[in-house]
Amino acid sequence: MSLDYNEKNIILAKNLRKNATPQENHLWYDFLSKYEVRFQRQKAIDNFIADFYCHKAKLIIEIDGSQHYTEKGRQKDEFRTEILEGYDLKVIRFTNRQIDTNFWSVCEYIDATVKASLPEGALFGAPLSFLQFFCFASTYII
Repeated sequence: MSLDYNEKNIILAKNLRKNATPQENHLWYDFLSKYEVRFQRQKAIDNFIADFYCHKAKLIIEIDGSQHYTEKGRQKDEFRTEILEGYDLKVIRFTNRQIDTNFWSVCEYIDATVKASLPEGALFGAPLSFLQFFCFASTYII
């Protein structure tokens, strides 16, 4: 199923990718870009731009800065989430602070959420667990 999007948001999404926050870059370059299921950054959906989107898992990940914690910010987020859930998408949110201070727990939560949303057998072979993958990968990166 193709998702509706506002064409005007395509240029904005490209600019957001070029000017990502440190937390968005950390999550992207240190986890999602290498993840076994494909994610996209700054994906235009409806009249919004999702920080990260996984088509296969029908999942949106949002990284929230301080502007999201005002009353107006919370209302906008609730409205946005309601619209996106209308596309049968799940929206999960993390704060900048969670990315900064609890990165691997955030990654484990994303991993569990993705795997729970996929039909059984959707991943090829017998994939390594999240922690096995990163322990294995880090032995060759160092």
